[in-house]
Amino acid sequence: MSVAPSLVALRDHIRRIERPNALRHGVLPFGVAAIDDALPGGGLALGALHEILGSGPDEEDGAAAAAFVAGIVGRIGAPAANPLHKQWEAAGSGIVLWCLKRGDLYGPGLAEHGLDPARIAQVTAPRDDDILWALEEGLRTPHSLGGIAAVIGEVGRLPMVAGRRLQLAAERSGIPALLLRRWRNAAEAAAERIRPSAAVTRWRIAALPSLPDVEFVDTPGPTRLIGQPRWRVELLRCRGAEPAAWDVEVADASGLVHLSAGLADRPPAPRRLAAAVEPARWRAVG
Repeated sequence: MSVAPSLVALRDHIRRIERPNALRHGVLPFGVAAIDDALPGGGLALGALHEILGSGPDEEDGAAAAAFVAGIVGRIGAPAANPLHKQWEAAGSGIVLWCLKRGDLYGPGLAEHGLDPARIAQVTAPRDDDILWALEEGLRTPHSLGGIAAVIGEVGRLPMVAGRRLQLAAERSGIPALLLRRWRNAAEAAAERIRPSAAVTRWRIAALPSLPDVEFVDTPGPTRLIGQPRWRVELLRCRGAEPAAWDVEVADASGLVHLSAGLADRPPAPRRLAAAVEPARWRAVG
């Protein structure tokens, strides 16, 4: 009798055992080959802790980072009620627990980036420690009770012990935990940037100038409108991967990003009548 099938099964079993815990619950692909190929497993690990930073003045406001997170979690569904199954419900389902110090979330803006505000359970707390506690409790909520698809926390200070606890809780639950780092002053930012972290990935999001896109031809002269806004997405750190950076168009209501090429390499935009202009969707511009 051939032992080939048994050897194949044994190899698969060993591969599953050796696979990092953060990847055992699957990944969420960005849908951009250049980004997905740079990440272990081909996407963002679902059972893991991820850090997202702004850049420059946006380190305090976190607007671009929050939009980036909205595009991610808007495509994540809650884990199936049976925790023994690593299956996920349809994308766009389940509660998103968003914890922050001030209730300054802007629902229409989140919706534009793919996250339905009706899914958000907002928790406000005055201290970073309170927010970190709420996130951990959210990750421990039984699937049958909470239906939580992701937890998001906006914090300035992240002690190593607290980060490690969140990472372990995310691994156990299979629910992604995303931390938006919002620093109130330069001293806090300088100290936290160099602090070691238990997060599986760390990202930095910076706004870039948009590229002209749509041309109207039913006007006295051709008129070009401002195109899709863009980000510089930097992968600062990732276990098992090298740092990298990409210029992308900002996620729209689909929650997807697309690579953005330089204006010189961009093909001519099709001439369309104003009445025929449709809501923009993600697409490469190179």
